[in-house]
Amino acid sequence: MTLSNSSVMLKAPSFSNGEPIPVKLEANSSDNHSSNGIGCHAGKDELNRAAKKAGKTETLDQYAKDYPLGPHDQPQSMCPAFGSLRVGLRMRRTATVLSGSACCVYGLTFTSHFYGARRTVGYVPFDSETLVTGKLYEDIRESVYKLAEPEKYDAVVIINLCVPTASGVPLDLLPKEINGVRIIGIDVPGFGVPTHAEAKDVLAGAMLNYARNEAEQGPVAAPREILSSKPKVTLLGEMFPADPVGISKILEPMGLALGSVVPTREWRELYSALDSQVVAAIHPFYTACIREFETAGRSVVGSAPVGYDGTAAWIEAIGESCAVEPAKIDSVKNATLPAIKAALSAFPINGRITLSGYEGSELLVARLLVESGADVRYVGTACPQTKWSEPDRQWLDAKGIKVNYRASLEEDLAAMQEFSPDLAIGTTPVVQKAKELSIPSLYFTNLISARPLMGVAGAGSLAQVVNAAISGKERFNKMKSFFTGVGVDDNAGIWEDIPADHSKFKERYMHKIERLAKERMNKKVAQDVSA
Repeated sequence: MTLSNSSVMLKAPSFSNGEPIPVKLEANSSDNHSSNGIGCHAGKDELNRAAKKAGKTETLDQYAKDYPLGPHDQPQSMCPAFGSLRVGLRMRRTATVLSGSACCVYGLTFTSHFYGARRTVGYVPFDSETLVTGKLYEDIRESVYKLAEPEKYDAVVIINLCVPTASGVPLDLLPKEINGVRIIGIDVPGFGVPTHAEAKDVLAGAMLNYARNEAEQGPVAAPREILSSKPKVTLLGEMFPADPVGISKILEPMGLALGSVVPTREWRELYSALDSQVVAAIHPFYTACIREFETAGRSVVGSAPVGYDGTAAWIEAIGESCAVEPAKIDSVKNATLPAIKAALSAFPINGRITLSGYEGSELLVARLLVESGADVRYVGTACPQTKWSEPDRQWLDAKGIKVNYRASLEEDLAAMQEFSPDLAIGTTPVVQKAKELSIPSLYFTNLISARPLMGVAGAGSLAQVVNAAISGKERFNKMKSFFTGVGVDDNAGIWEDIPADHSKFKERYMHKIERLAKERMNKKVAQDVSA
């Protein structure tokens, strides 16, 4: 859906009050391929420099602090903006609009609908001229005003992708509210936000900040469902729908109630999320959200009730944070833990496993697999190490399991090669490579994280799919035997003639690529020194 595509304005645009918006042409002059603006092809470093020249330094510095890259560089995963887009599209009465290159918008729209979005994705198009003159900002502003209908929406979200961010399109200058409809503008560039999981935090944190400020000003809308008067626990992280239900059953005997789950499904749920006594950071990478909760005076507890040990530790941590009597805490543990132990024993997993993913729940899944009997050798996650994931990292480390934060695809593949697992759980390219090696594999996002993991329900949830996959090893061996001889890589398939070997061409172009990469590196070093 195109929201605005009006004629090009050749002069610097202006606000309705006549104050001109500064157009930062110098931010776009360094693109060697286009005199009119930075393109996607400019590269991460060039885009980053352009964005800072264009006034985005504060935003990018905050992202660098919230989502640190170390010890590895940005991992390979889907476009980070998908995370923010998904959060917006899951919310009722919320319009979500993208500002970015058409190819990026197409891919993000396709991916969002592939994962079940049932709401329209808005798009404000641009060309080089509207980008560098500032007309794009006016198009976005016009679109926001058209969308701001209080009968339909509580909020309108505008997401800048890479090129508008690098060009300094100033979403922070948009009105904060139009006709009672909240306006949320965020920059989610691939060169500033490492993963789509953390991009969920970017939008959820911006919304929490807005809602917190509203609540500080006076009364706000009550949640759609009347919540308990008991002290509430907010859950932080997108999770399987059955998990909050299971967690609620653990909380009730302690005199506690389940609050909202962030990211929320409706704006008014943000207020109830803030109206809690403690926040359970089920997913530990929501740094911006945690900052808002702590500003509101809420305590935060890491990890989750997964498996026997994890559930026991989580019950204690939540109980202590809410000043629950020790006798009640022990009573809940005595009522919950035996059932989890029985489920783990009834549904054992036998086999060596390597695990990797980019959802942020990889350590939790690894704990559950280990307590189910699996021999887990490696856990890779695209997300960063935070204090909220420490309980899980320490538990896995004590078991001798390697945990790799900001894991790259190459490291995940190397671990699979090193440990020769009976099952590789990972991202699409990991699964693809595993199948080429006749190793049974499962896609983490669709087949593992889309299952209950918490409490009694989660204890036996993985055994069936994992054991079924491991048992398919013989089938892979038969397929490999059947197709042996048909060729691999350039020689794959059936040929009438023997394919010619052109490896010299590959070597020649590989040398050229390496030389260009070295030249770019030397150029970057020279620029850093001169700066």
